Order: sequence, then C-alpha cells, then structure tokens
Amino acid sequence: MTIVKAELDEKLVEAAERFGVPGAAVGISHGGEEHYAFAGVTNVANALPVDEGTLFQIGSTTKTFTATALMRLVEADRVDLAATVRTYVPELRLKDESVAERITVLQLLNHTAGWTGDFFTDTGDGDDALARYVEAMAGLSQVSPLGTIASYNNASLCLAGRVIEKVTGQTYEAALKELVLGPLGLEHSHLFPAEVMTLRFAAGHSDDDPPAVRTPWRLPRNANAAGGLISTAADQVRYARFHLGDGAGVLRKETLELMRRPTFAMDGAAIGDRVGISWLLRDVEGVTLVGHGGSTNGQQSLFQMVPEQDFAITVLTNSTAGARLNRELLDWALAAYLGVERADPEPLPLTAEQLSEYAGEYRSDTTEITITVEGELLSALGRTNEATKERLRPILGEVPDQPPAPLAILPDDGFLVVDGKGKGGRGTFVRENGKITGVNMGGRLALKT
Repeated sequence: MTIVKAELDEKLVEAAERFGVPGAAVGISHGGEEHYAFAGVTNVANALPVDEGTLFQIGSTTKTFTATALMRLVEADRVDLAATVRTYVPELRLKDESVAERITVLQLLNHTAGWTGDFFTDTGDGDDALARYVEAMAGLSQVSPLGTIASYNNASLCLAGRVIEKVTGQTYEAALKELVLGPLGLEHSHLFPAEVMTLRFAAGHSDDDPPAVRTPWRLPRNANAAGGLISTAADQVRYARFHLGDGAGVLRKETLELMRRPTFAMDGAAIGDRVGISWLLRDVEGVTLVGHGGSTNGQQSLFQMVPEQDFAITVLTNSTAGARLNRELLDWALAAYLGVERADPEPLPLTAEQLSEYAGEYRSDTTEITITVEGELLSALGRTNEATKERLRPILGEVPDQPPAPLAILPDDGFLVVDGKGKGGRGTFVRENGKITGVNMGGRLALKT
C-alpha cells in the first residue's frame, strides 16, 4: 500500500498540472486504510497550499446527505417514501396539478419527477428561503410524465429538503446537522458561508489558460439541500466509511443497503446506469460503483464507493477542468487498488445515413442542443438558452458556451463523447415507437423538436 500511496501523490500532482487545475484533494479508503493526497493552491489570486483542512464545495454529493437525513426520518416512522409529497408539504403547487397530487417522496430522490430540474433562483438568506423556493416551483413545466424517465433534477432535491423542514420543524441546515453531520462526527462540513470564511477554503476557477477565479463563490441558501455542503476530503472519507459500514447506530445496515438498490433505470446516462435512493449506480468490469458527484461555480467533486471491495474515493477540485481530472483519478484508483480496468464501450460503426436519425434540434426549458452528422460521428453543440443565462448570471456568473462534442453511437442508442473536454462522457438517446424523441445528456432530458 505504501507504493500505491506514493503513486497517488505523484498522479494527483501530475494530473492537476496537466489539466490546469489550481488545487485538488483526494481521499481513499480501502480495507480499513486511508490515503490522502493534496496538490496546488486554494486560489490563484490569493494562494494558500491545499492541505488536509482545505474546504471544497462538494456540490450535488450533498443530495446523498439529504437522502440520508430522510432515511433517518423513515426509520423513525416520520416519513414514508411511498407517501405523496403533499402528505408533508400540503402547500405544494406545480404547473401540472395532477403531478403535484401524485408525486411521492421516493420520486424526489430518484429523479423521476419529470419537471424542469435546473431551476435556480435566489430567494434570500432567511430561514424561509426554501419555503419561498418551493412556492416558486408553481411555474415549473412538466418535461416528461411523472415516473416515466430518470432526468436529473435539482429542484426535486430542494423540495426533499423542504419535506425535512416540515417534518422536523427545523430549518434544513439545523436538521441535517442534527440527523447526519453531528452523529457522524463530520465536524469540518458546513452549509453557511459565514462558517467557512474564517477557515482555509477553495475558490472556483475557470478552465482557461491561465485559470481565473470564478464568482460568485456561494450558492443561494435555497440550494443547500441539492448542493450546498462544503467539506474536506477526510470528512468525505468518514461519510463513505459510514455508508460502507453497519450504520454506526445512526442507520440500520439494511437501510444503507436499501439506499444502494436500484429504484429506476437511467439507461446509460452520463451519471449512471441506475439510480437508488439518491445514489447513482454503474457496473464496471464486474463491480458496482455507488456514488455521486457535484458541480458548482468552478468546483468539481467526485465521490464513489465499491461496497463489495470496501473501497471509496473522493476527489475535490477547484476548477471546471476538475471533471476530467476526476474521471482520470477514478480510473487510476480502480486499477491501482482493485485491479479493475475501466474501458469505454466499443462504438457502433454506423454510416452517415444511419447516424442521420439522431441528428436534429433538441430542447429543454434551459438548454438547446443541435446534433449534426460529421463524417462517421455526430457533433453535439449544447447551449444554455438566453433566458436561463440571464437567470443564472447573479447566481453562477456568466455561463460559457461549450465547444461542439464529437459523439459515437453505442448499443441501445447510447453515445460516447470521444474527444475534447467531455471525453469519456456518456448519455443516451430516447426512442419511442421506433423514433428518436429525445436525448439524455448530462443526465438531463431534452426533447427533439
């Protein structure tokens, strides 16, 4: 293991430099041993070395903390996953009233609600921030019928946070501390910027050359249940060991295992093949990866477990380019620690005529995607629409357009990004009655126009 630890140090430093990531932290747990590595600086404008105390935004890995808190309430018979959300949040209003009546707590946690998921707005810093956010959800469009497809949904997890508030009578932040952070001893995990500002923390950066600090740093308070946790590599490893263990008297082992069981297929989406209770699941060369990841304004995190091998890895980075570093570190760690060589699936050799059925314009409430045939590949150009850019500007700053991504088709209408910044990313086209009707890219559904 000493040799592998030395290789981890070298690998992280080399990859961070190659991808232009200013700072990164890695934590690995395997068979009771823990290994850590750190590289770079917290902020190129005000540089401090990244160390064991450096805080990073973990983004959407927070969703699994929200799910864990809810499962504590389930065990206490205070929440039923099969119950409708209105059982706990009777004031819920949506554009489609029939969905508001029928949506269950589980459907919030497995991304099958079907309404616009990337709904970001700032409802203030008060204790009513989440209540006001849920009130604003009344205008969300229904993209797909309830319970028919898994499409990544931030708004659903914000609503799950509101369920926690209503059931406990506390703010989401207070409830999460009482139900999860405190019992697990996660003393270096925070939800409020005021708690972080006196500590060593990472700022997000662009993937430009040279990288630039991205602002604003914080997410709105109403997003805390979906992506607001700020943590260290060691706290993330501690959290992983809890989920890999016997529940430590906080949750029953059977409940932890239930959270890792598939509840819905994701059909080859980039973020997983199946979804459990918030956990995203993927089979790789005979082992099952159970994990999540997160993206905030210039920060990218990875969190993966292999329960049957008592293995977990977290990678925390302060750059948009961290997504590529995360994939590479995960592949390296699976091979170095477990002997698992992850390989991309073999694309299908399709002709331009065969590829043409996938070409066209795809739309969601937030994104416009143009897919064209370019030789023996497809080219996908995704753009955040102007209305969404305007809404996101005060929250995430400028949202840059991405360069076209070359796609190769995989079996069962899947696709693989074969080059560029998104290389190795996966997704799937949606087919109904023999025709392509949508594309699931980045876990989000866009419909063909």
